[in-house]
Amino acid sequence: MMRVLVLAGGPDREREVSLDSARGVADALRAAHFEVHFCTIERPGLDELRALPGDVIFPVLHGPWGEGGPLQDLLALDGRPFVGCGPDPARIAMDKLTTLARARAIGVPTLPSRPFVEGEPPLALPVVVKPVTDGSSVGVRVCRDRRDWQDAAREILVEQMVVAGRRYMVERFVSGQEITCAVLDGRALPLVRIRPAAGFYDYQAKYARDDTRYDVSPELGSGVTEAIRSHAEAICRDLGVRHLARVDFMLEGERSPWLLEVNTMPGFTSHSLFPMAASAVGLDMPRLCAHLIDLALRGAAIAGAPT
Repeated sequence: MMRVLVLAGGPDREREVSLDSARGVADALRAAHFEVHFCTIERPGLDELRALPGDVIFPVLHGPWGEGGPLQDLLALDGRPFVGCGPDPARIAMDKLTTLARARAIGVPTLPSRPFVEGEPPLALPVVVKPVTDGSSVGVRVCRDRRDWQDAAREILVEQMVVAGRRYMVERFVSGQEITCAVLDGRALPLVRIRPAAGFYDYQAKYARDDTRYDVSPELGSGVTEAIRSHAEAICRDLGVRHLARVDFMLEGERSPWLLEVNTMPGFTSHSLFPMAASAVGLDMPRLCAHLIDLALRGAAIAGAPT
């Protein structure tokens, strides 16, 4: 029986979401008849990782350490097949500003964005201020006027004194429909439209509240669905993303989709959008997680084949 090591936790701010996601993955893999070894980690070294049992690794961590390169460096050195991006694509995708620059270079539309610096807002208000290397709407602030901006700037500067190196960015604010596109093995799955009851899809709306509504395969303007799917596949291809990703967009008006970010280890909680999109094409959680294990094994076999 194939042994799967499911990794959960990590040191990032999305640790609790990781634990919830990893439990969902572990349950699904057991239902698919894998032998599952569930391990909650902090920030292990290579020897500690190598001592954990498993033939293939499913790292269900969210955030800059667990999703953004450092863990992937360890996994690559460990040598076992693993689900998700290799180190370099993971690092690039975790950095929103770098991702947006890459997207613009290949013709994927993005909103104006700048690094956050103390002083006057670098873009006309209203703007969104958010961390460069965090997901799940952690730390996102909407600044509609100068008072909002001053409050956000004060909070960020205090935070940066506590956590050295934490970077923020500023992006033009637009209201519209929030659309996400799951990408499985390079191909876009059905879109999901998010309808938060409170008007903003923040951390609570994603994981704590039950009044957020989701529309799978929503009816959008002519050509918009195809454009979003094409953009999602293109940016994943350009970044070198493998196996899975969730690509988020804001649809302004009826015809203007703007790329927001690329998530290389989407959530697998009861509220998560990647499993929701997969279910629409007949992949329930056990089938989806088994397919991801198969992708990891096939990729490792190809990489190890003689040339």
